[in-house]
Amino acid sequence: MIMKKHFSFFRCSLCLMTFVIIVAANAQSPSGIHLIKKTVIGGEGGWDYLHVDAQNRRLYVSHATQVEVLDIDSHKKLGIIPNTSGIHGIFTIPKLNKGFTTNGKTNTATVFDLKTLKTIAEIPTGKKPDALLYDGFSGHIFIFNNDGNTATVVDVTTNNVAGTIELGGAPEAGVTNNKGLIYVNLEDTHEVVSFDAKTFVIKNRFKLAPGKEPTGLALDVETNRLFSVCGNELMIVLDADNGNVVAQLTIGKHCDGVVFDPSKKIAISSNGEGTLTLVQEISSHEFKILETVKTEAGARTIAIDSKTHHVFLSTANYGETPAATTENPRPRPSIIPGTFSVLEYGRD
Repeated sequence: MIMKKHFSFFRCSLCLMTFVIIVAANAQSPSGIHLIKKTVIGGEGGWDYLHVDAQNRRLYVSHATQVEVLDIDSHKKLGIIPNTSGIHGIFTIPKLNKGFTTNGKTNTATVFDLKTLKTIAEIPTGKKPDALLYDGFSGHIFIFNNDGNTATVVDVTTNNVAGTIELGGAPEAGVTNNKGLIYVNLEDTHEVVSFDAKTFVIKNRFKLAPGKEPTGLALDVETNRLFSVCGNELMIVLDADNGNVVAQLTIGKHCDGVVFDPSKKIAISSNGEGTLTLVQEISSHEFKILETVKTEAGARTIAIDSKTHHVFLSTANYGETPAATTENPRPRPSIIPGTFSVLEYGRD
């Protein structure tokens, strides 16, 4: 009788352990986001922004002196856009069959054909053109010159410079509300500035305190909330109408980008420490950290595919950090040649 009781207890314990193992194996993170695919592109040099052309199913990845062009679904390399020295940003306009890059070392923007990837024109910009965006409301490309404290405005039909906007600080990423207003982060003044997309007149300057050194910027056009990611490990959520700080959330270190998924109401920051921080918008006045997803060190910029809702990052493996010098007091780790890669994260 005692042996039967012991056996029954053992059998129940075994069943419970099996159940726990099955549940643990099938458990998912709150968001369900995980690594879908990693593709090694190779080559040498650094990187900055990525850009998704969801309509034509292409992914554009900045890489040192060229743009790597991939099929977004297979990661197959389709070609390159060469001679873009110090490449930072890429933006495509499918209806016009043209795209634009910002070339930080030559202070120019390259206009290219989306089908052939051939250069159409070279446009002079301000000093160190960095991020850029297209505003369909005005028909302009806005190129943000980080060292010049300006925005170069380009007419997308003629490829001619339509004006220059004095921003009063070093611009990083910008967004449009598609109704005539452009917002852009100013890294050194710790604020978001807005201006009219047609007249180029400055409208507002919103302080981001306690956020400092903002880089990436995203917008929920439905609730009119700006998501600014800052160098002091904060995501600041602003009311885009009056600049009031609605929320501040702790994110990972070395963040440089953020996207907003309107279908899931989630803002995702890409942190160079090797994480994604997912922030859930519960309402226009309530936000919470949903999850931190592990990625790879150096994956600090991000782009989102509006069709699959997958996000894309780029990075490489690192070697030793050179010794600090007077000219370079904060040296970055060396990049191991041949390891440059694209990472795709999403839900199955």
